[in-house]
Amino acid sequence: MKSRLPERVNALACELPDEWQERLASGDDSACRAVVELQAQRCLAHARRYWPSLPAPDIRFDLKGCSAGQAHFGHRALRFNRIMLAAQPRAFIEEVVPHEMAHWVDVLGVVSKGKPHGPVWRWLMVHLYGRQPRVTHRFDTTTSTPTPWHYGCHCTEGHWLTVRRHRRIERGYAYRCRRCGQQLRLLGCEPKA
Repeated sequence: MKSRLPERVNALACELPDEWQERLASGDDSACRAVVELQAQRCLAHARRYWPSLPAPDIRFDLKGCSAGQAHFGHRALRFNRIMLAAQPRAFIEEVVPHEMAHWVDVLGVVSKGKPHGPVWRWLMVHLYGRQPRVTHRFDTTTSTPTPWHYGCHCTEGHWLTVRRHRRIERGYAYRCRRCGQQLRLLGCEPKA
């Protein structure tokens, strides 16, 4: 597997060029999306220096929940969470875009059959994009993953569940408290304080 990786690679500086800073400072959603697309093109162009036949992914902003980004090979796309992008655009563009592009290169360029965050992906993050190979992001997910459904048990003030978990309970699935083991019961729907 290592034989498909170049022996020497110049890492891309993933920090944002100055001209992109003004676009992000505006706080405009379309401007932030445009910068993500530019960063993805930049990361792709850098990878194509070593894997010229690497296909270009579609860029989508339809990801929801706790995930900041996703390389979706079935749709041939990189998907991004626009709510997290809006909250911290600079960190998002410098970290998440290279992270997802490294997955893209790992699977379609290097043709690695290893783990999604395995040694090839880690090598790509360090040597190709000059980033720390962090598996998870450090973004605040409270706005992208609302938890309005309040459930209770014997031992706590309550558990806050997402709409998805609430709907699963409505369809008959049971969640239990990890501490007391009691099945959770609905207390109401209200904004979490």
